[in-house]
Amino acid sequence: MTCAQPSGQVLCVGRLYCDLIFTGTPHLPVAGTETFADALYIDVGGGAYITAAMLDNLSRPSALMSTIPAAPFGQIIQQDPLFRQLDTSRCQLATPDTDPQVTVAITTPGDRAFLSRRAGPALPRLSAADFKGISHLHIGELRTLVEHPDLIHYARQAKASVSLDCSWDEELMGSAQDLKTLIGAVDIFLPNDSEMEMLRGVGLTPDCAPITVVKCGADGAQLFRGPQTMHVPAPNVPVVDTTGAGDAFNGGFIDAWLDGVDDRRCLERAIACGSSVVQAAGGTGALKKSAVIPAC
Repeated sequence: MTCAQPSGQVLCVGRLYCDLIFTGTPHLPVAGTETFADALYIDVGGGAYITAAMLDNLSRPSALMSTIPAAPFGQIIQQDPLFRQLDTSRCQLATPDTDPQVTVAITTPGDRAFLSRRAGPALPRLSAADFKGISHLHIGELRTLVEHPDLIHYARQAKASVSLDCSWDEELMGSAQDLKTLIGAVDIFLPNDSEMEMLRGVGLTPDCAPITVVKCGADGAQLFRGPQTMHVPAPNVPVVDTTGAGDAFNGGFIDAWLDGVDDRRCLERAIACGSSVVQAAGGTGALKKSAVIPAC
């Protein structure tokens, strides 16, 4: 396992979306019918961004590398106050001929669903200079690592540790052998329970990475480190919208892990971050209320 220098910057990489979030929906839409929501929120989305915003909230130096979606959504993203306070010097604008990259998130009392349009490259062209001064690389979704496997090379060259979220991608998660090599090259793998269940179905188990943390929503999280396992429950909190909860969880876990605290405290900080996010609409809605997540 790579020993990172915790004083360095955490670089979060992955696709950046403009999220259209419908809340208070009685049920998910059914073909041939119309469903009405109580509210609509527009927010910056994408796992890498939400994790970077949470790390920034925890006073951990963080940066984002991504392609900013094409107009008109790129302008919305760049005007967002949390986006503006991040180090986005490694980001670039999508070319004008690229389709907009958006996610429609629909939340119901007991579940959620996403409809996304993926367009153009996830990241700008990579170079060793992008990784100068970083202590840790966080990859916001497995698809980005598949598209840019040299991320691992650049991170290791910079002596940085690496974490990876899975992010639901049914087509991608069906190729077990290719994924095993990629996941095995990171230090921390952070799927949710549905993603881990699908990966198990193609022969991948939690020992595919040195540390695997499985996010279980209201049931908390499980950590697997070799033969050792640990479960920490989540508190009972009022839920407005679960969008981005797993990405905020990632930020809490990475922050604690870089602090060198034990596994239980890493999980506790991660769960505190994830639990805070679900109490407001949007992946960073709670952070825009100037909420500071307590360091467990």
